[in-house]
Amino acid sequence: MTRAFVNRPHTVMPDALEGNTGLRFGGFRLAGAGGIVRGATGLSVLRAVLWWLLAALIAFLGAALFWAVVTPVSPVGDWRAPGVQTMSATARAALFASLDPFNRTAVAAGPDPSAASGTVTSLALTLFATRAMPGGGGSAIIAGGDGVQQVYRVGMEVQPGVTLAAVAFDHVELSRNGAKELLYLDQSKPAPAADGVVAANPASVPAESTSAGGAISVAALRGGVNFGPRAEGGKVVGLEVLSADDGSVFRAAGFQPGDVIVALDGKPVTGAADAAALSAALRPGAALSVTVKRGDRQLPLAITLAP
Repeated sequence: MTRAFVNRPHTVMPDALEGNTGLRFGGFRLAGAGGIVRGATGLSVLRAVLWWLLAALIAFLGAALFWAVVTPVSPVGDWRAPGVQTMSATARAALFASLDPFNRTAVAAGPDPSAASGTVTSLALTLFATRAMPGGGGSAIIAGGDGVQQVYRVGMEVQPGVTLAAVAFDHVELSRNGAKELLYLDQSKPAPAADGVVAANPASVPAESTSAGGAISVAALRGGVNFGPRAEGGKVVGLEVLSADDGSVFRAAGFQPGDVIVALDGKPVTGAADAAALSAALRPGAALSVTVKRGDRQLPLAITLAP
């Protein structure tokens, strides 16, 4: 029996022929012994480089995590908290002299008001108290011809054309149409006791204007107080309050000259119709809540009417 032999060529791996060994990545050999990249395309080389960069990043993050775990939390060595830093007596005195917690306005630079010179004002004003600040700032309690005391800060208008320019220990400086005038505290006699002032100026209200419980009657309020629209810039901004008799009911209701009602029961006054609404609310037993503008302040007033 005759056998046929077929000669088949042997397939030899390039590595075996060349004797090169190397690292393989994704089915491609990266480098042989001679450092030459064989059988790899440009894309495969890029993938290999990215793989090694990612591996290096993971190793770095792992080392950082390990360091964060093993590092002690508390300070190493003889650590002490820093001590409290205190200001010297001179620095504290300078700090307290540079501000006023009761008057949060910037200190105005200017001449020392204690050395001010000028003529004594002829205005019907009375100075009751002063609070001076270094540099000319401060505030003062001044009353006009009606005797109503108001607190004014430097720069505020005391009367039309008259502003408070500076405050000193015993007087204030007024700017009247560009001219400087002085207003001093009355030190010719001792200050009166508060109890004596209250006893000498009782709040008297005619008997017919109030009920036994102290509430104001509707008829007395309608006859003793008038309300009219107050317009500014062509718009009604409130209701002006005026006294219609001797002023007893006006004062008993809590009003003062110059008051302007700017809100009724929390709603702003925006038109003349609010005067009619206020008049309609004057009913026996009603309780009115109004907000009045007095100077640069807004004050709430509660008026209780007799049943």
